[in-house]
Amino acid sequence: MSPRSKQEYTEITYLRYKEATRHERTRILDEFCATCGCHRKYAIRVLRGFKRFTKPPAKKRGAPVRYRPEEIVTPLKQIWLAANLPCSKRLKAMLPLWLPGYVQHYGDLPASVVHALQAISPATIDRILRPGRIEYRKRGRATTKPGTLLRKRIPIRTNQWDESRPGFIEADTVAHCGNSMMGMFAFTIDCVDIATGWTEQRAVWGKGERGVLEQLTDMETMLPFPLCGFDCDNGSEFLNHHLLRHFAERPRPVQFTRSRAYHSQDNAHVEQKNWTHVRQWLGYDRLDNPTVVPLLNDLYRREWRLFHNFFLPSVKLIEKERIGSKTIKRHDPPQTPYQRIATSPHIPDAVKHALAKQLAQQNPFLLRKTMDIKLKKIFSL
Repeated sequence: MSPRSKQEYTEITYLRYKEATRHERTRILDEFCATCGCHRKYAIRVLRGFKRFTKPPAKKRGAPVRYRPEEIVTPLKQIWLAANLPCSKRLKAMLPLWLPGYVQHYGDLPASVVHALQAISPATIDRILRPGRIEYRKRGRATTKPGTLLRKRIPIRTNQWDESRPGFIEADTVAHCGNSMMGMFAFTIDCVDIATGWTEQRAVWGKGERGVLEQLTDMETMLPFPLCGFDCDNGSEFLNHHLLRHFAERPRPVQFTRSRAYHSQDNAHVEQKNWTHVRQWLGYDRLDNPTVVPLLNDLYRREWRLFHNFFLPSVKLIEKERIGSKTIKRHDPPQTPYQRIATSPHIPDAVKHALAKQLAQQNPFLLRKTMDIKLKKIFSL
């Protein structure tokens, strides 16, 4: 009898021996000694002290853990919340930018924690933050009313994602109307540069042509590069004579284009920013008090633009290939708009130095704290 067969036989006999009576155990011992060829006292010791075979626990696969989750979860979660819940890949790119501000705001971190946060992978971030993930399921309300007056004079452009020079802007409006489009309420004009991801936002009361033009002019003065192209949807707030003259009647005219009607993906860049830069912060509340417009613009012109353009990285589509029925998209590593400007050959060095000096004076946690105070005041109205 092989050792494995003997072990299996011993286990079966042990189960019988355990439940048997005194007289039955005598017969079981006789049978066991005859089968295994062992002494009776040895058989008694084996059957009394037998331990059933249990499968050993499986070893954890992968490399051993080089950090303590309980030590890094607090700073990681605080940065994640202050940055408005970014995905793990963007959060990984944020950590080197946010750690100096975290030390200034919350105090020093142990060297082991800093090293762990610098070496952490996006997959590990997902595992650590999984219990605190928040799902957003609300959807927006389309408020674009077609402006047919100048459609034939403003050309259509559909290859916006292919632009690599700073200065080509996509624009859209976000309605703060709540559940009803009745009456007057505030809108946010959202603009994003296609090449760098630089964003500017302004608030207007209603969608009047002159008010939209005034805020677009103000945004153009705040851009760190000259405006070369302006692309929008077919809303009447953009397709009007005021805006057409503003872009055409200047020494260096701006290329004014529009998307196709009922094709929101033609303006995919700004549609994405509508969610990440407006809806995630302001939600879907109705802002029907005119006094919120100057408060929003004060927030947009100060802390808002600095926070989003200097400290929140995003990915940029660099290649799109269709293979059969699937579309394969490849993106570059996450970078902030400032980092893309710093590496752009089209931006003068003087502008880069000015932005670097401005970045050195900012702390993302202080910016976020001021933003929360101003947003609380806006919502209180």
